[in-house]
Amino acid sequence: MPARSLLFCALLVACGPTLATPIFKSTDAYGVVSYSDRPMPDSQPLVFRDRMVEQLERQVKLHAIKFTGGVSFSARNDTYAPVEVELRLLRLSNAKGGGDRLVRRVVPARAAVLLTVINAQQPGKPVGYQEKFTFALGNPKQRQQAYRYPVPWRGGPFRLTQGPNGQYSHFGPKGRYAMDIAMPEGTPIIASRAGVVIKTENNQSGRGTHPSGNFVRILHDDGTMGVYLHLMRGSVVVREGQSVVYGTPLAKSGNTGNSTGPHLHFVVQRNVGLALESIPFQFNQNVGGLPNFTAGNP
Repeated sequence: MPARSLLFCALLVACGPTLATPIFKSTDAYGVVSYSDRPMPDSQPLVFRDRMVEQLERQVKLHAIKFTGGVSFSARNDTYAPVEVELRLLRLSNAKGGGDRLVRRVVPARAAVLLTVINAQQPGKPVGYQEKFTFALGNPKQRQQAYRYPVPWRGGPFRLTQGPNGQYSHFGPKGRYAMDIAMPEGTPIIASRAGVVIKTENNQSGRGTHPSGNFVRILHDDGTMGVYLHLMRGSVVVREGQSVVYGTPLAKSGNTGNSTGPHLHFVVQRNVGLALESIPFQFNQNVGGLPNFTAGNP
């Protein structure tokens, strides 16, 4: 690992007991980056975020088809995972039954489902409405099974640099129980559990435009999903729709997206009802030699 990254990790450890202490980043005239818990000339507070934003609008769509007697609504899911969708129809006019409508369904992978049909009160005149369509990956009706995850990399041993409830970036619903493992860029990343690859990103360089950088998302048979983030650009070797087993090569570790240094961010999530949230998990072996210095209640 580069000396600068090691220095930064050491700084994080030193600041661990006082989680409210801000960290400042500055760059001198020679391009050397420094970190400190005290503001320096021209320094900026370092904001930690491991946000996960996956654009699915092109893969999950609402189709409204008008006909003489009304309008029908269906949802199309082109992803390789089930998707929960919700359709709200507001301010309906010229509709039999009147009132607002709320429909929630789970659309299977690579399928379309009819959501509802609104019939016109007066045939020949259009039905008026306002629509709100939302969705989330996964089926909230599935129940997770107990599973201890083998470490998803080859090599090491590596250390845990931020764990569950870490106040630097593991405090939102999607990443609360994530684990960050410091490792050199190029470390082989493997599937920690069997499943189907449902989403990948492979073209981000540096901080890029995607907070997660390059990543692989895998759907497990109990509906949970393992997500491997901040991967090296161009290193992802699996494709969406591919089935994998434990040990299948996925990519190489990197430092892309909202990453503060070379590491793997690994998180397990499930749909809890139109929302993805991280869930607690355990590796099947101790991770590294340093303590989980950012843990609140691991």
